[in-house]
Amino acid sequence: MKKSKTRIFISKTITSNLLLYIKGKQFHLLKNVLRAKINDKISVFDGISEEWNTIVLSINRDTVLLKVIDLKNKIIKTNDVWLIFAPIKQYRMNIAIQKATELGVSKVIPCITELTNTRKVNIKNLQDNAIEAAEQCERIDIPKIENQVNFKTMFSNWSDDRILIFCDEKNSVNNLIINKLTPLRKYLNKSAILVGPEGGFTDIERESLLKIKKIVNVSLGNKVLRSDTAITVSLFSIEQLLV
Repeated sequence: MKKSKTRIFISKTITSNLLLYIKGKQFHLLKNVLRAKINDKISVFDGISEEWNTIVLSINRDTVLLKVIDLKNKIIKTNDVWLIFAPIKQYRMNIAIQKATELGVSKVIPCITELTNTRKVNIKNLQDNAIEAAEQCERIDIPKIENQVNFKTMFSNWSDDRILIFCDEKNSVNNLIINKLTPLRKYLNKSAILVGPEGGFTDIERESLLKIKKIVNVSLGNKVLRSDTAITVSLFSIEQLLV
């Protein structure tokens, strides 16, 4: 059996000896981009439990047929870290979701704030980006992409059992994220990172956030970062503390 050319996500529970009919975009990837051949080995995962080895049985006009052979890897549960962010332009939002997936978030929640410019979120597009990122970075589970929610609904009844890490551009540079979170590292496996819109949070929003019992407001440095950059920097910082 040849070495695996790639790995793809399958939106159904995978079991041994299952036949998988691959169509659409994944068919195009296997046939036209990777030029898969009969008996090539392809890794597949379902985002729920496990990753499996398959072989290509046939390649037709619009379908690649795979047969599940054996188990490759069992799922390793990621830390329960959420990303809550104000939506931005679609292209940069796609990049942010890709990076968030690579950095291990378990859930993504678009949050509409007072100064949010982009107020319509294509959830399917974000989910597709998360799947593609998981395929490429060898992650076996897929982060859940929630429907957009408004700021008041999101934070009016914040649970006391989850730390909320507020990336606060008005915070002092002395409160850098690594310094603030290092003493809390054993609690970060159940946390949420909050990144606001390009225009920041209003004073009223900021005041309401700072009243949350489990909030930790942090600085990302002395420069005002774009939202997608702030998402990557903050999540990378948490990942390093959870290693």
